Amino acid sequence: MALFNVRVYGILIDDQNRLLVSDEFIRGNYITKLPGGGLEIGEGTRDGLAREFMEEANLEVRVGDHFYTTDFFQISAFNNTDQIISIYYFVHAKETSTVIAKEKAFDFLPEQVANIKGTAEHLRWVPLNELSDATMTLPIDKVAIKLLLNFLLNSHGR
Repeated sequence: MALFNVRVYGILIDDQNRLLVSDEFIRGNYITKLPGGGLEIGEGTRDGLAREFMEEANLEVRVGDHFYTTDFFQISAFNNTDQIISIYYFVHAKETSTVIAKEKAFDFLPEQVANIKGTAEHLRWVPLNELSDATMTLPIDKVAIKLLLNFLLNSHGR
């Protein structure tokens, strides 16, 4: 049975002009995406995103303005019967220095990726001047990053 899979993601930019991303190993695939994930039944989008940041980054965030919601058909990369709806928000944190982040993408220990059915993840900061849609793996995230870069360019008057 086909289902809608609602996902919520956060755009967190620190005071050093870096974007927080999540590098993940899922079912044998290496994926870079924004922090966030699946919405749970009975949960609002903002509450779900705040929960995801606490789970993934041990970081309390304030969910800010809505940024983007998927406006095209996208089938799930992991279940070819589910349609993905992704909702992106700007998020703000009082203190980002507590985030445990790696320097390199997919800097996993061999045992973390030994089981092809397993999962592993870590966070990483990407400087905005190095960010492009190619940084992301999944199609909706690529669109969101293109929009973000355009937004940042226009908001800084360049």
